[in-house]
Amino acid sequence: MGILTNSLKEFKKLLVENDLMNEQIEVVSARTLTPFQAVGKPERDDYPILIGREVLVEASFKGSKGQAFTDEPGNYKGEIKNIVDMHLSNNFDRAVLIASINAVLKHLGLIKATVHCKNEELGICAKNLSKHIKEKYGNPSIGLIGLQPGMANELSKLFKLRIVDLDKENFGKDFNGVLVEGPSQTESIIKNSDIILATGSTAVNDTIDTFLAGKEVIFYGTTGAGVAYLNNLTTFCYFGS
Repeated sequence: MGILTNSLKEFKKLLVENDLMNEQIEVVSARTLTPFQAVGKPERDDYPILIGREVLVEASFKGSKGQAFTDEPGNYKGEIKNIVDMHLSNNFDRAVLIASINAVLKHLGLIKATVHCKNEELGICAKNLSKHIKEKYGNPSIGLIGLQPGMANELSKLFKLRIVDLDKENFGKDFNGVLVEGPSQTESIIKNSDIILATGSTAVNDTIDTFLAGKEVIFYGTTGAGVAYLNNLTTFCYFGS
């Protein structure tokens, strides 16, 4: 069973257990955020959301918020039971589901980091990620799945690093001598890395199963918080709230 399928299965169980599946007055709403609402003004200006490559979708449930990155913007409003019955045939549908999972699980007190950090926190997070990996794993080779510029910059200073991204506009970008590679190199990067550091957005674009290849995998950021909880996966998010 794939990660997304299992996530939906476990999410439905929690909804039933907590009498939320058929709650008619409870509505999960999702809206796209402006870049400033999402991440403020970080020290770097090359984050995908700041240059229009991605948007954050935000779900709100009983005062708890959950977010998910997607490259397919849009708006949605509906009952929870309708969200879990979506076809999940595109990135926006999956983003709505994943943001909703994050919001509901946060409301239930099962997860915490579901809202993206802002401003200088992005750079500080990247430095602390490098410190965390150094302290816990020593000097591993790392495959960074999904370009996060701050993390790429910090990790490339300390570790043997390879970076893969889906956006062709990022191919060849240089981070301390490490060039961003295209998706054709994904298999090679996975094979030759000790640790896979993957964006939670892999759940949104439905590639997440590709990276669970029997190696240590860490999912960074807020998008994958709920999916990671439902599947007992490792996450890193230093400032998410």
